[in-house]
Amino acid sequence: MDKFKKLEGVAAPMPLINIDTDMIIPKQFLKTIKRTGLGKNLFDEMRYKDDGSEVEDFVLNKPAYRNAEILVAGDNFGCGSSREHAPWALLDFGIRCIISTSFADIFYNNCFKNGILPIRLPQEDVDKLMDDAERGANARLTVDLEAQEIRGPDGGVIKFDIDPFRKHCLMEGLDDVGLTLQKKSAIETFEAKRAEEQPWL
Repeated sequence: MDKFKKLEGVAAPMPLINIDTDMIIPKQFLKTIKRTGLGKNLFDEMRYKDDGSEVEDFVLNKPAYRNAEILVAGDNFGCGSSREHAPWALLDFGIRCIISTSFADIFYNNCFKNGILPIRLPQEDVDKLMDDAERGANARLTVDLEAQEIRGPDGGVIKFDIDPFRKHCLMEGLDDVGLTLQKKSAIETFEAKRAEEQPWL
């Protein structure tokens, strides 16, 4: 998992509320167990017409937001079924940070396990950042995880809270496997001792 320390990128505005995981990545794309390749189908039913052509007025199809790395979203982002493909699709598209007033719990947890920073903020702060994001190519935000700050294009600063353990894991690029491998030496010692004492196992 890539480390997350400081991100400076274009923020795309998506003020819809209750964006569920089926909107993020529709069910027909859940056949893969690979974490890559899903970005092209992110928000598929909103991004494309039935003939496969792009919906021009969908935010991520607009030239200013095609390379967005930050999403400023409406309330209750990531609700619906508990599919880990949703953060996979966002990450594969290039989204590393999502800002909203609230997230569905399972989606929120899955973001941290995949190197995405979900930030919860009061409505008034989300409204300010949504307004910044509406500026198109000038909608660049800086998300500083170490300082727990978001800096807007006009120099304004918004502080955010995050669980210290989750912050540590993101900054060090540690998913569940990475955390386990930190104990590799102790695991190997245990396995060697068990093999010696209980060779029948």
